[in-house]
Amino acid sequence: MKTLMVYYSLEGNTKYVAEMIKEFTGADILPLIPAKEYPKGNVTKYIWGGKSAVFGDKPKLLPYEINISDYDTIVIGTPVWASTFVPPIRTFLQENKLSGKKIGIVTCQAGEEADKCIQLLTAELKDSTVIATISLKDPLKNKSEDTKIQIQAFCEQLNK
Repeated sequence: MKTLMVYYSLEGNTKYVAEMIKEFTGADILPLIPAKEYPKGNVTKYIWGGKSAVFGDKPKLLPYEINISDYDTIVIGTPVWASTFVPPIRTFLQENKLSGKKIGIVTCQAGEEADKCIQLLTAELKDSTVIATISLKDPLKNKSEDTKIQIQAFCEQLNK
């Protein structure tokens, strides 16, 4: 069984988790990079990012080469913006057919809206089977053994 970890990370949290998932599963990793990056580290990121997420924007991504049919399981990693998944993930889903795939969902957030984000992303993936989800609060700030154990348990669910 071959696994692909697709993610967008603005400030490194989702990237950190993606690298741990790769370590535990041997997954290939595909970072999504918008052609026009979102601002980091100030209030502008909340305004621009939140607006883009709420309005369902689909930003142009830098080119990537991946053959989705090579993978049985796709793990989607996203920060939670305005209670939903990020626009680069929306673009990826539009560009790739994931029907029939096993799906894992990883959310990283500072707030409390991960459940809503997972519901919205699951609805978007209606032709796939979500087999595992995990929500992590500020994983870069909380580099604890507990975080590592949670990620490891998530990876074990993927391999069932």
